[in-house]
Amino acid sequence: MLYWLCITNRENWEIIKKHNIWGVSERHKNTIMRVKKGDKLIFYIKQKIYGKKKHPSVIAGIYEAISEPYRDETEIFEGGTYPWRVKIKPVRLGEVNFKDLIPKLSFIKNKKRWSGHLMGRAMIKIPEEDYHIIESMLK
Repeated sequence: MLYWLCITNRENWEIIKKHNIWGVSERHKNTIMRVKKGDKLIFYIKQKIYGKKKHPSVIAGIYEAISEPYRDETEIFEGGTYPWRVKIKPVRLGEVNFKDLIPKLSFIKNKKRWSGHLMGRAMIKIPEEDYHIIESMLK
């Protein structure tokens, strides 16, 4: 079993929860093709600023992959088709501020410039130990 940190925005998080589907763009096909049934997907929601209100980066849930990756160009996501998809089911929903996790996560080597570990990516394989840390803090 592998553990994945999946990076999305607040709009697509709502779509992911509604449809129980995770999707990535063509350029991330090779990464999602490594996902197998039973893998755990942790959803990281990017920070968003609405006027003067700031919504911080959070971990919002853990899902399990229940299908192999497949291609589907049905338009359900905001900002793109994200045709490479995997069907998922919820394991645990909740919310934890990502900045609170940074000191504890081993896959983030540079704790001061942590966002560099996530930029330009749709998903990242993380160590099992990091998965358990996130799971234990998700409320």
